[in-house]
Amino acid sequence: MSPRDKKPASPTSHVPERRHNRPLREVLDELLGHTRDIARRAKTMTPAELDYAQQRLEWLADEVWRLSTGEESPPE
Repeated sequence: MSPRDKKPASPTSHVPERRHNRPLREVLDELLGHTRDIARRAKTMTPAELDYAQQRLEWLADEVWRLSTGEESPPE
């Protein structure tokens, strides 16, 4: 079957998870925004700014993992 022969997916056939886990969606959006900001500014950032940006990136990635797996926050 060629791609032209395929019927478009009906609106009800897509998986709506992104609407059910709003906290995860918000953290993912924040992670993407932060990553884009780093990509734009990395060459002009001070070592302290880069260090903070890396820590924040790691924290956001941990939050994405926690929210997507349902794990509790890791002990500090």
